[in-house]
This record gives sequence, C-alpha cells and structure tokens, in this order.
Amino acid sequence: MNEFIVSARKYRPSTFSTVVGQKSITSTLKNAIKNNQMAHAYLFCGPRGVGKTTCARIFAKTINCQNISSDHEPCNECESCKAFNENRSYNIHELDAASNNSVEDIRVLIDQVRVPPQLGHYSVYIIDEVHMLSSSAFNAFLKTLEEPPKHAIFILATTEKHKILPTILSRCQIFDFNRITVADISDHILHVAKNENVNIDEAGVNVIAHKADGAMRDALSIFDQIVSFSGSDISYQDVISNLNVLDYDYYFKLTDYFLSNQIPEILNTFNDILNHGFDGHHFINGLSTHFRDLLVSKDASTYKLLEVGGEIQEKYKVQAASCGQDFLLQALEIANQCDLNYKASQNKRLLVELSLIKIAQSAQKKK
Repeated sequence: MNEFIVSARKYRPSTFSTVVGQKSITSTLKNAIKNNQMAHAYLFCGPRGVGKTTCARIFAKTINCQNISSDHEPCNECESCKAFNENRSYNIHELDAASNNSVEDIRVLIDQVRVPPQLGHYSVYIIDEVHMLSSSAFNAFLKTLEEPPKHAIFILATTEKHKILPTILSRCQIFDFNRITVADISDHILHVAKNENVNIDEAGVNVIAHKADGAMRDALSIFDQIVSFSGSDISYQDVISNLNVLDYDYYFKLTDYFLSNQIPEILNTFNDILNHGFDGHHFINGLSTHFRDLLVSKDASTYKLLEVGGEIQEKYKVQAASCGQDFLLQALEIANQCDLNYKASQNKRLLVELSLIKIAQSAQKKK
C-alpha cells in the first residue's frame, strides 16, 4: 500500500516561481539574491497558510544552491538542494517559538549561530510564531539579531505582527504576505486535481476557495477531504454536502420571492433550510453576502469584486438587473441588523423570519 501524502505537502512549492499569490514578495527576494543585497534578518507576516514558511525555506535553499539558475531559482540538483529537499540539510534550522519560547531556548539558538555552515555559504534560522517568545527571550535575542555572524540569516514568521516588540521590528526587513485570492486558489486546486486525475466541477472549486478564506493550505486540506468523501469524480453537490455549505440557488430563489412579495414561499424556504441542518446565523450571513454580491454586480466597474465562478457570475448579473439599488441597500441593512441581534435574541427563528418579511416589504416600497 502506497503511503498517502496530503496535497499541502505533496504540492508544496520548491521554487519561487511555484509560490502562488505572493508575486511581489518572491520578486523582491529574488532581486535581493541577484544583487547580493540580502539582509541579516527578515520578518514574514501574514495569515495562516499563505506561504510564509515555504518562502523562507525556498530562500534558504536558493542562497545555498551551488548552481543557481539564470532567473535566480534553486537548481534542485546540487548536493545542497538535494539535502534541503530531503530534510537533511544542516544549513536550515527551524524553531517553533510556540513551544520553545524561554530565554534558555534562545541561548541555545545563540550558541548554535556561532557555528559556520559545513556546506554552502549561509545558515538560515527560521523562527515560526515568533510573537510567542517571552519578553525576556526577545531581549536575549536582540543583540544577536542586530549583529549576527556573516554566515547567519534569521527569518522570523508570525501571524500577529502587532505582538512583536518594536525593537525587534526595527532590526528586520518586513514582508507582509497577502491572503491568496479566490481566483488563484481555484486555479491551483484545478492544477492539483488534474495531476491527481480528479474531475471536479468548477463551481465546487470556487466553493472550496471561498471556504479556505485566503489560505492555500486550508484549501488543499478541504480538497483532500472531499476526494476522500467523493472519490475521483466530484460534483458541486458533493462539495456543498461535504462542507455543509448552503447552495447558491436558495439565495437566488429567495431574492425572487422578495421581489414578488411571496411571504409564504419565503417562510417555507427558510424552514427547508433549517430542516437541512443549517444554522439561522450562518444563513443570514450568507444572505448578506448574496445582497452584497448583487450590489457589486450592478456596475461594470465593481463587477470584478465578485469572486464566484463563471456560471454563477451570469446568474448574479441577471438577478442584479431586476433589483433596485435602494432595495439592495435596505436589504443589506436589515440582514446586518439581524446578524448583530442574533446572539442576544431569545427566539432566533422568529428574529430571522421577521427580518425576511421586512426585506420583502422593503422590496415593495422601493418599486
């Protein structure tokens, strides 16, 4: 039986060109290598799963590569690159600051920094979740971070930059990683699916990308989960069933009912949604998003803000044409108020039903 490797590890980028959604950062790092203008300390900040540690590893591999390519990528063939790829390189040292956050841990690291690399030019020290270091550990680290040996480069990674001492920030080049866009995540999942001989509906890929909330690692984990659930042929319905996501069709249908003031149909549809196990709060948040997407679909200049697949994009365009802007703004306000009051409400179902009726009434007033 072959060993299963999760997609997030199997398709982890090994060169700057394969990093998804961080073009400005990878270009800056490559130019620093090209011009031999590398700093001794970097701080990589950003949300989870966007490539901070991956970029740190690629940077460490590239600066020690014995045969860097013309476009300043690692060759993946020299002894140094092979050692990196096989996790046996002594040039890269990773410390998890979440569990090694004491002064003693930092002192051990400082002692290690003095030792020059056996192969290659640089020793790279990657400290993950650096904001978890204690104040004493930060202070013990300051002098080494400011004046490390020539062979040492520090890359600090964090999801919470605001927790890091200003004295640390001032000693680092700071790179802010962005959330990865829905389009970039969707393209990468389709690429992975093709390599794994998995047929997946594009609308389903779009749902996965939305659910991942800008984190590629989360998206690939969700993809693996759905492959385990559905096999190698995945439909849109498989995706929303597995992720417990409400079908877009409910929102389109409800909006049509709002516009025609069909209150019994509205209440019956909401009842159907509850019977399928969906939470009222989850539903009202989804409805708010739907109204927002209809609003941005009304104008060509904001249409690009709509992050859904091609077929559903057309549905939004068609329905947006039949909705007045005043109605959408009023509906958004009512749905948002319902969201704010939901947790405090004693009768949550009634609160949502009243909000739905108010939205239907507002559609008549705006005609």
